[in-house]
Amino acid sequence: MWALFHKEMADHIRSRRFLLILALVAVSGFASLYGALESISSGTDTDFVFLKLFTSSGSSIPSFVSFIALLGPFVGLALGFDAINSEQSGGTLNRLLSQPIYRDSVINGKFLAGAAIIFTMVFVMGGLVSALGLIVIGIPPSLEEVGRIIVFLLFTGVYICFWLGLSILFSVLCRHAATSALAVIACWLFFTIFLSMLAGIIAAALFPVNGGWEGLFNLMDNYKCELYLNRFSPYYLYGEAVTTILNPGVRTIGIVTNAQLEGAVAGYLPFGQSLLLVWPHLTGMAAMTLAAFVLSYMKFMRQEIRSS
Repeated sequence: MWALFHKEMADHIRSRRFLLILALVAVSGFASLYGALESISSGTDTDFVFLKLFTSSGSSIPSFVSFIALLGPFVGLALGFDAINSEQSGGTLNRLLSQPIYRDSVINGKFLAGAAIIFTMVFVMGGLVSALGLIVIGIPPSLEEVGRIIVFLLFTGVYICFWLGLSILFSVLCRHAATSALAVIACWLFFTIFLSMLAGIIAAALFPVNGGWEGLFNLMDNYKCELYLNRFSPYYLYGEAVTTILNPGVRTIGIVTNAQLEGAVAGYLPFGQSLLLVWPHLTGMAAMTLAAFVLSYMKFMRQEIRSS
């Protein structure tokens, strides 16, 4: 498996597709850094300035978090949409499996190589943004800010690995690389755009809030129903989690009543408490990634391998 791991790593690094995606992510990251520095220089809030490098947006440039949430799925797609079917259609997979190599080593090596590339790219990009931001603003990050950034980068890696696992799954299910790529793009569009609209429609149908006393009583249930349905989307989970971990001012996730606010001390949430808020999101994202890979693993192990 490790021989296949190193071979896949080398193939990814040398491929023009990966270099193009890397250049796109780098340009987007530096553009978001420029917008964040512009926003920081014009602002007056000096609390947790280093975290604002990742969350602040310029006048016309989205934040680093927004760029990653949109471009992350394409990184996973580029690394995994033809992982299996391209070799099968090219006739190289059956020759590979004719060697003294276990079948599960093939798919394990491909997934681990893609995950290693993803985490390396995410942490290097985060380090570059942090280093350039430190040079410009001249304010070193505190230990709490470093911890929040590390958790953010870790969650970003898991988020992109979910799309890698989903891409490998469709690569096993579909015989042609173009079909698997279109299937992953369709899933990305559904989770990013259409699921939030569908959640609002379902919540409004189950708990209508059109007016009157019934609508007033259904307001809380409507919000909870829409929130729970949205959390089936990895895009929503990622956005909610990184907003919480990178913004200490976020003290809770979800709706808060006046009774819960009574007696609460105003201020920023400590790093440990913010981590407790996003821990279920990280666990859910890791479970979704594992489920996508397990499905692709089971299908690949039972699949008949032959050249087309």
